Amino acid sequence: MKIKKIVVAMALVLPAAGAMACASCGCSLNTDIGTQGMGMTEGWTLDVRYDTLNQNKLRYGTKSISQSQAANTPNPKTGQNAEVEGYTQNNYLTASLDYNDGESWGVTGVLPYIMRNHSTFGVYDGSGDLPPAPGEGAYSSKTAGIGDMKIIGRYFGFAEQKDWGFQFGVKLPTGSRNQTGTLAVGGPVAVDPGLQAGTGSTDLIAGIYKFGFINDLENWGYFAQAQYQAAVMVQSIPGSLVGVNDNPGGTYRPGNAANVNVGVNYQGFEKWVPTLQLNVLNKTADSGTAADTWATGGTLAYLTPGVLYRLTEKTQVYANVQLPVYQNVNGIQLTPSYIASMGVRVFF
Repeated sequence: MKIKKIVVAMALVLPAAGAMACASCGCSLNTDIGTQGMGMTEGWTLDVRYDTLNQNKLRYGTKSISQSQAANTPNPKTGQNAEVEGYTQNNYLTASLDYNDGESWGVTGVLPYIMRNHSTFGVYDGSGDLPPAPGEGAYSSKTAGIGDMKIIGRYFGFAEQKDWGFQFGVKLPTGSRNQTGTLAVGGPVAVDPGLQAGTGSTDLIAGIYKFGFINDLENWGYFAQAQYQAAVMVQSIPGSLVGVNDNPGGTYRPGNAANVNVGVNYQGFEKWVPTLQLNVLNKTADSGTAADTWATGGTLAYLTPGVLYRLTEKTQVYANVQLPVYQNVNGIQLTPSYIASMGVRVFF
């Protein structure tokens, strides 16, 4: 049945649609796994997905900016020049386990494993050559560990066709927040809160989705989803990590995020399902005494071509590449040229 095909395709595509970048120090735009397992077939589904993105392009608002320009740009929040970052290489391995009752409801558990390398030059002191040599506050870090878990439920029993529904869920503070980096001059230093594996916050998640077929186009389907995530409980950052320099602790609250995905797919082939999506993410700035409240948050839009392939009746593989079409960040942040993701999904 074509309606079953589009649901399966949507379930496989939407997780990658939410794979937005964390955009620099403060991790303003986090990867969001999105919706999982909207298929109408009763039972369990396991999805394992790998995402990679390299944030190595500095941006000030909507414009690209060089390291030299960034070094001489004032940060109004601190009264100093802006921090000059080098790169943030992100890799995510995300496992999702879903159950669907086949009638009106389902629930998904999502657990990411985060691998992130980051380098920053620190704040330019006005002396020496540009781009700046590593200065005060310059450090590099390697973060690896379990991230924050999400549990997202959905109810789709309103319509006989089961072609729309609501989402509701929670993000739990399961990720580590004690990762450290290495100062260019000195010993270990605490990694910025937004670059830790976990945020330390409990977030509520709410959303709505709809899918169907385009009128008079038998093999073309469409899908749309809107989701909102907001932190409702936060934990203080401990000020005492053994052997760590300059770690006063404080508070950190990640900004609220609104994510909208719309797309189409073509189902005229027996095993292949090509897709095309527009993914838009808006995130407010982080807050708290330990947060970067200037260079976090913004609006990103990606055009995402992708494909799904049915290996067997119960196994599919998929791949997507997100290409930025609009980037408007608060302050100066690192952004990627693209985000690549691939995965496998098994029904059992």
